[in-house]
Amino acid sequence: MSSRRSRSQQAGASNINDAQMADLISKLQQLIPHEINHTRSSKVSASKVLQETCNYIRRLNKEVDDLSERLSELLESTDTNSPQAAIIRSLFM
Repeated sequence: MSSRRSRSQQAGASNINDAQMADLISKLQQLIPHEINHTRSSKVSASKVLQETCNYIRRLNKEVDDLSERLSELLESTDTNSPQAAIIRSLFM
């Protein structure tokens, strides 16, 4: 038994065969934007796909944080009774 399979069984994970794992990795690779995933047409290791996916998620989180900060600054500088403030509030609902 491979060490990967024994680890997944020890962790109580459901059993996934190699073909299913390859299919899931392929689907995940398709979700990564083409600009980030330069090697889409060639075979890439699962670890590389997972690493690229993690990096992409980190970039998205940073972008969300940056946008949230900008929005907070905008809200602080806007009169609470202005039409702009009403639009911003409506976006949160």
